[in-house]
Amino acid sequence: MRRKIFTPEHDLFRATARAFFDKECAPYAAEWERAGVANREVWKKAGAAGLLGWEVPEEYGGSGIRDFRYNAILAEEMVASGAQGVGFALNNDIVMPYLTDLATEEQKARWLPGMVDGTTITAIAISEPGAGSDVKGLRTSATLEGDHWVLNGSKTFISNGQLANLIIVVAKTDPDAGHKGISLLVVEEGMPGFVRGRKLDKIGSRAADTSELFFDDVRVPVANVLGELGRGFYNLMRNLPTERLGIAVHGVARAHYYRTHFPAQLFVNSCSILVPCFFSLVFSLRCNHNSPLS
Repeated sequence: MRRKIFTPEHDLFRATARAFFDKECAPYAAEWERAGVANREVWKKAGAAGLLGWEVPEEYGGSGIRDFRYNAILAEEMVASGAQGVGFALNNDIVMPYLTDLATEEQKARWLPGMVDGTTITAIAISEPGAGSDVKGLRTSATLEGDHWVLNGSKTFISNGQLANLIIVVAKTDPDAGHKGISLLVVEEGMPGFVRGRKLDKIGSRAADTSELFFDDVRVPVANVLGELGRGFYNLMRNLPTERLGIAVHGVARAHYYRTHFPAQLFVNSCSILVPCFFSLVFSLRCNHNSPLS
């Protein structure tokens, strides 16, 4: 069935994306899978091709376009090309809304241009060894000392963990306030006490690096608090549905790829992706009923 939600501008973007993935990603897919990580240079090439940060306001180098159809196209064309693991969706789908909606003008000037040109690779650190994705149960904490928050704790299963040079860390800044004491702190590469742990092995999508992260008395400037103190839980709940929508689009695209490129009997494997992603899609559309995909 032909979809009717895309415009000629979307079709041009799709052609650009497919040409990029065919040339810059698909030929290296096997190499990146063996290495367990893609390289940084492909991010800069994607930035030069206009495939990153289109939501960023024009004054910071972007196009100021907030249209999830572009996100969906990028996911579909990456999968269709046979490429795997390049974490552009972390920047475009997941982290971008936090920075465009919550960052101060000073923070935007520091962080957003790199989101467009590919020099800034982002991650968001929520899951912990003892808490999983239970945000209220996290143990990573930060204590205010002068003009810095001293951050301690660990995170696991963090996508883009090996490559990211800008990481939104979810931490308790008021341990006695429950979910109202959770805040978002931005850790930058090179801050003393920030250490990358193991690159975790997985049964698939190995090129999508997934890592442990450790924070030992990391001094995060108060200027790196993202959004209001104590509003981290609410900001996560606001943005997680869009993340789930992106996962659903990617999963449906990969199921279609398996069905097209592999023998029919292997389609059952794609169902393990398609079924949960269908429910993720339904949930996300209920939460994002104004999305152009609905």
